Amino acid sequence: MTSAQLADLLPAAAALLGLPGPPPAAELLDPVLGSAGRAPRHVVVLLCDGLGARQLAEHAALAPRLSAMADLGPLSSPFPSTTSVSLTSLGTGLAPGMHGIVGTAFRLDDGSVLSPLSWGHDPNPIVTQPEPTVLERAAAAGILVTTAAPSAHRSSGLTRAALRGGDYPGADSLTSRLEVTAQAIDRARAEGRTSLTYVYWPDLDKAGHVYGVASGAYRSELARVDSLVAGLADLAADDVLLLVTADHGLIDVPDEHRFDLESRPALRRGVATILGEPRVRHVYTDPGQADEVHRIWADELGDRAEVRTRAQTEDLLGPVDEWYADRVGDIVAIARADWGLVSQRIDRVVSGLRGQHGGTTDAEMLIPLRAAGGSLVAPGP
Repeated sequence: MTSAQLADLLPAAAALLGLPGPPPAAELLDPVLGSAGRAPRHVVVLLCDGLGARQLAEHAALAPRLSAMADLGPLSSPFPSTTSVSLTSLGTGLAPGMHGIVGTAFRLDDGSVLSPLSWGHDPNPIVTQPEPTVLERAAAAGILVTTAAPSAHRSSGLTRAALRGGDYPGADSLTSRLEVTAQAIDRARAEGRTSLTYVYWPDLDKAGHVYGVASGAYRSELARVDSLVAGLADLAADDVLLLVTADHGLIDVPDEHRFDLESRPALRRGVATILGEPRVRHVYTDPGQADEVHRIWADELGDRAEVRTRAQTEDLLGPVDEWYADRVGDIVAIARADWGLVSQRIDRVVSGLRGQHGGTTDAEMLIPLRAAGGSLVAPGP
């Protein structure tokens, strides 16, 4: 697995624009500085939901513009390799154990359940994730910060927790995202400022979930992504750097590898709540039952999943802040290969999806980092 992390990307991009603070991943964006060490004045970061490095390599012909860009990756998604966790790591520059958004659904200290993708105003996003975001810090330092993403996401709990800061005009189409990005760069140039623009594209992930990554729908959507990349790349210049990445990849779960948690009554013994998603389950146990539940789940799941204790999961989450420790399941079950731990009772719709993510396979964890513009030079050996 690569040592370069998605969490390093926005801090490194902001550092190119002069944002003071702790050093980001030192060499991540060195190739964009050129032989004279000249940094770009405008950075555009496009995050394409669901575009794993493996999927891009397999379908390179469908994304010629993206595939032709300079390859600075791959990066590693955080664990769990899922949207809410990855976007918060991107936005804060922190590992999940330090920002506390630890899954698609997880338990808070008061016993309530948080599902970040449907998060509104409660619980308070800034209390739930209080660490300053990179966009906040950049805007406070005078960098023109703009988000080009769906209007419906503007006031969502996840946006306010993970990606708050700067202007968010709302951009609901491919064309509007290009317009918002171009306007931000033009405005920054006119005002003599540097700029950081974050662009989010969710539709590839939707196609992969519903139809699978081997589907015609996924391939068609990837070609559409390449149109967005081409439009943004046309804005790139010596003073504009375009970076393209993702939050996670995807894996297809075949019908014969859908392990029904409801089919094994023993899996409920000593268990208070099961959350997460089919590729990684957070299991919260009754008091004093963690060891027994760990044994039962390991026996019942066999080689279909790796079953860890909370302490054993910390090497995947990064150091876990004591304020967030109880958000992690007492037991964490991570599906192996292309298995899914499905449940009609826990999350019927999600469990029924063809494409899944959240686990630790390369297909889920490895994500691209491609670049255009700036003063790109070839990476060193």
